[in-house]
Amino acid sequence: MSAKNIDELIALCKRRGFIFQSSEIYGGTQGLYDYGPLGVELKNNIKNSWWKSTVYERDDVEGLDAAILTKQSVLKHSGHEDTFSDPLVDCKSCGERFRADQVPDYCKKEDLTEPRQFNLMFKTNVGPVDDGSSFAYLRPETAQQIFTNFKNVVDSTARNIPFGIAQIGKAFRNEIALKSFIFRVREFEQMELEFFVVPGTDEDWHKEWVESRLAWWENQGVSRESLELYDVPSDELAHYSKATVDIMYKFPHGVEELEGIANRTDFDLGSHSKDQKDLNIKSSVSENKESNAKLALKDPDNNWVVPFVIEPSAGVDRAVLAILNEAYNIEKIDDKERVVLKLKPHLSPIKAAVIPLKKNDEKIVSRAKNIKNKLQALGMGRVLFENSGNIGKNYRRHDEIGTPICITIDFDTLEDGTVTVRDRDTMHQKRVKESELEETFKKLF
Repeated sequence: MSAKNIDELIALCKRRGFIFQSSEIYGGTQGLYDYGPLGVELKNNIKNSWWKSTVYERDDVEGLDAAILTKQSVLKHSGHEDTFSDPLVDCKSCGERFRADQVPDYCKKEDLTEPRQFNLMFKTNVGPVDDGSSFAYLRPETAQQIFTNFKNVVDSTARNIPFGIAQIGKAFRNEIALKSFIFRVREFEQMELEFFVVPGTDEDWHKEWVESRLAWWENQGVSRESLELYDVPSDELAHYSKATVDIMYKFPHGVEELEGIANRTDFDLGSHSKDQKDLNIKSSVSENKESNAKLALKDPDNNWVVPFVIEPSAGVDRAVLAILNEAYNIEKIDDKERVVLKLKPHLSPIKAAVIPLKKNDEKIVSRAKNIKNKLQALGMGRVLFENSGNIGKNYRRHDEIGTPICITIDFDTLEDGTVTVRDRDTMHQKRVKESELEETFKKLF
């Protein structure tokens, strides 16, 4: 079963070292979180799984890692400077600020100020003199550098459409309404793909990517029953979007967006292109006299074509929250409760714990370390040498953090070369020959 409420997940994350409030010893910073020893492993495993499925397992996607600081002209021509804002209101009664569409019931309408637009982007000075004339933005999304690097990627890889450019990276938004732990924060990570297609094939590709993304979430352990598809109505679409389908998840605080898959038309490449009048751009773009590149390709008839873009975009932090919630289980065993994270093994922060039964026995400890090193060398992820004492407490701890198996080294190991392998989900224990242990471990993945 999933967590009953967000507080259960927050308590687990703090207790077991998944996620901490940033600058906690100074009272914390609202909307910022730090990933602890287990959290960083889970987060990296999620990103690796996305990258593997998006880049490695396809022959039509390349990767990118672009700068976070973004030139002002990029976000001017993308439309962010003019449109990336939220309506802000103040409540004169409680003194709090809200997005105009998210005012709580306890605030009376007559106590609210008139809405005013609040730009969500962070500015930072560039260069030695802070005179206000030389600045950059912390990128509010990772997508724009993919578009500005379109020609570089095409020229260096000889790619032709359809193909995609994938990127995982930090983004920053000065959110007004922070909520629900790591669901909406000011600093976050995105997993974004911009998939470039021939105009006219965009609707078929859009449908294909929706199905592909649903399948990926299910492979991460998110059940189909926890997901909903939301076709964004035309009056709610972003100005560049022809169609958007949001994958919604049943978070502890309610049903919210987990990932969006948008048909962005030719707006993005068209907006960043020079000589726009020569390109037969379908969407409405502002004039661009600053770009030095045509972000277009020649068709067989030697005509310029600006590709349409299909964009699957998912937040890493929201993925962490959804996957933790989906894996969270409380089980009754002999009138006692055990908390267990039934994470998919490829996502588990620790793949296996190797535990010497007697922590002060030199022979058992040495044998356990040797086994740990052999398993670690397989490159499947982190294997932990656990020598903290009570075997029962070790089992309960590793159940709670999602470790798929615990391997116990005991006196019998020294005699017959077998170890005890305990399964997280069933708690079943079996003796396995040390010589067969590597194969047993590999089968988990």
